[in-house]
Amino acid sequence: MLKKWFIAALVSICMSHVYAMQHQIIKVDNISYDVIKVDHLQQLRLFLKDPKTARYYQKFAHIQKMLPTCEQLSFAMNAGMYHPDFQPVGLYVEEGKEIVGLNEAQGFGNFFMQPNGVLAWNDKYAVIKTTTDYKSMRFKPRFATQSGPMLVYKGQVNRQFLADSNSLKIRNGVGVRNNQLYFVISQQRVNFYQFAQFFKQNLKIDNALYLDGSISSLYLSKTKRHDKTFNLGPIVAEIAQENCN
Repeated sequence: MLKKWFIAALVSICMSHVYAMQHQIIKVDNISYDVIKVDHLQQLRLFLKDPKTARYYQKFAHIQKMLPTCEQLSFAMNAGMYHPDFQPVGLYVEEGKEIVGLNEAQGFGNFFMQPNGVLAWNDKYAVIKTTTDYKSMRFKPRFATQSGPMLVYKGQVNRQFLADSNSLKIRNGVGVRNNQLYFVISQQRVNFYQFAQFFKQNLKIDNALYLDGSISSLYLSKTKRHDKTFNLGPIVAEIAQENCN
């Protein structure tokens, strides 16, 4: 009996290690949202280019092909806006190296809708701040991506959003609460206000950042979802490791 219990416990530990993130679907007003909570920041990475070929990954499958056999994609999502050549529009930090600097310019489009902001993390802490506040806090990220607009900041929905807006898109974003990151993608088309309200009211999140719309894509090994339609710029992914030396 003890032997059976030990084996069951071992399997449970292995599975919890492989699938460190938690996934649920929450439905609000006939809109369903996939919510992925990431607890282990050390397993979360950003991907842009294959270091061997210097080519942009663009697809989730290209990241998986590059990983060693002991690593597997458990979750991935597009992670910020990019130019037609796939270069990030704003700050992009990968493994502590700044690839693109903080973008404080004024312009048109969602990225420049104020306030915009930054998602950043290292092995211990995750932050989502406005671009201005992030610049002044001197956070030392292992990874960082800049996007916009902020959906919610300090508990307030972005004042530029209109509740009755008819700009409806599949959208994805990220929020932080208790040092845990919540990545969200809508299954139906929503406007900015609806999307922001979901973070504030349903997830009780005070700081959330918009990642993109229309091209929003998700990879989730648990549900075997693998969106392949769009070529992507920055990609955030949780990497499950098993028996890696």
